[in-house]
Amino acid sequence: MTDQLIFDVHEKIATIRLNRPEKYNAFNAEMLAAWAQALREASTREDVHVIVVTGTGKGFCSGGDVGNMHNRKEDSAYSRKLFLSDHVHQIPLTLETIDKPVLIAVNGVATGAGMDMALMGDIRIAARSARFAETYVKVGLFAGDGGTWYLPRIVGMSKALELFWTARFVDADEALSLGIVNKVVDNDQLMPATYEMAGQISAQPQLAVRMMKRAAKQSMAMDLRTHLEMASSHMAAMYSTEDHKEAATAFKEKRPPVFTGR
Repeated sequence: MTDQLIFDVHEKIATIRLNRPEKYNAFNAEMLAAWAQALREASTREDVHVIVVTGTGKGFCSGGDVGNMHNRKEDSAYSRKLFLSDHVHQIPLTLETIDKPVLIAVNGVATGAGMDMALMGDIRIAARSARFAETYVKVGLFAGDGGTWYLPRIVGMSKALELFWTARFVDADEALSLGIVNKVVDNDQLMPATYEMAGQISAQPQLAVRMMKRAAKQSMAMDLRTHLEMASSHMAAMYSTEDHKEAATAFKEKRPPVFTGR
């Protein structure tokens, strides 16, 4: 790991905290490698049910470390492409393999690739001071990290293009109205609210939680008939799980179910 990222697990919730507050958590290759490693570890640990990603200080993430861009001005186009594929893209590609819920706690500004990294989570909770902007056009660049894949799926194509083309800032309340975030809370309530939701999800039967995420994600690339075929197979398999049997028994006995937590 690195001191640029803090990773810990407590009560079945893994927290990944970006830790370059002096740079508003702008990422470099070292942070990205630690970020991807933390995601992979959290995805395989049996004592982790939910993953939370947040930032240290006043910013969630300001994107790539622009201060170092002048050091790469002589890089070839191919080397810059490799930086994206070998480093930046490891975050969305790793997240694509994780069925566990990923909550993003947006503690401050999220711009450019920092906004896109927030979009890569399943649920976003924003502090009231959070602000979002797709700032690429201001520096003559393009969202090479996958932002043009995520944002239209969340806000629709026309609104996504507006945000890409104008690079304007969206405050927390507008982000809520657009569906960019699920919830807005006062700054000092951000982590308590995030952990409360994470705890609620963690208490559910985990196979069902993960299966629903997988099916919902897969549905985005399926026609209805194909999805229904898959869903019926998953549903049939779920009937045989211990969690379902426990829930059915608890219902008959009029008591709360006790799930295995796995």
